[in-house]
Amino acid sequence: MLAVRRELRLLVQYLEEVRRRKDLLLYLVSSDLRAQHRNTFLGYLWWLLDPILNLIIYYFVVGIVFRRGGPDYILHLIVALSVWRWFQATLTTATRSIVSRASIISQVYLPKVIFPLSTALTQAVNFGFSLIVVFIFILLAGRVPGLELVWLPLVIGAQLIFTIALALPLAYISVFVRDMDNLTQHLMRLWFYASPVVWTVDFIPQAWLWVVNINPMAYFLSAYRNILLYQRAPNVVALLSIASLSLACVVCTGYFYSRNEHRMIKVL
Repeated sequence: MLAVRRELRLLVQYLEEVRRRKDLLLYLVSSDLRAQHRNTFLGYLWWLLDPILNLIIYYFVVGIVFRRGGPDYILHLIVALSVWRWFQATLTTATRSIVSRASIISQVYLPKVIFPLSTALTQAVNFGFSLIVVFIFILLAGRVPGLELVWLPLVIGAQLIFTIALALPLAYISVFVRDMDNLTQHLMRLWFYASPVVWTVDFIPQAWLWVVNINPMAYFLSAYRNILLYQRAPNVVALLSIASLSLACVVCTGYFYSRNEHRMIKVL
């Protein structure tokens, strides 16, 4: 019992240290936002153009070439691509979040968990800009979201926790396995095609529906579409279950960071 209390006290102290560094966390988010498109001609407009360009590509392939998707396919795509872009960008940048700041980490003590957290929050802000594009498309299609919009913060919050739960271990592993960056990109591509982003559930045979049922991103994509397109409430039980399990993983990973951060410094 004394050992458990000691470990809990260490975890609380670590989390308190992270809380005291909230100004640094906000600075990292703001600096990442400024740096993303600093040397590009269009700058911050890429936050709006990127989902539109992806929409054009996938609509041409699926909607025009293969003649699949139906009348709502453009709206289906713009919602899913925006949500997926947030998820993918967070995980791919999280793998480099600690390694890329090795020079800072070797000179000053900082809770290393701050760096993947900052990438998650940065991409969450980017997702907010993508939502502007989504709402524009929805309004141009003659649809007006209903009172179900009150569920949107719940879905965003649940996805943020889920993404952080994956980003933290990826950032840690990448310190020791530098190939994790490339591996993550391939895994994300596989996960993309295993999720109902460019296809709908009616695209796949009944025998493969289990892929959707075990895929957390399928529940998030369905939740966004229900709220924004069909004026239906999301599957709250599924979302809360994913968020609760993810939060438990975040706490466990935070404890792991607090006990093993010294190993990163030796490698970096």
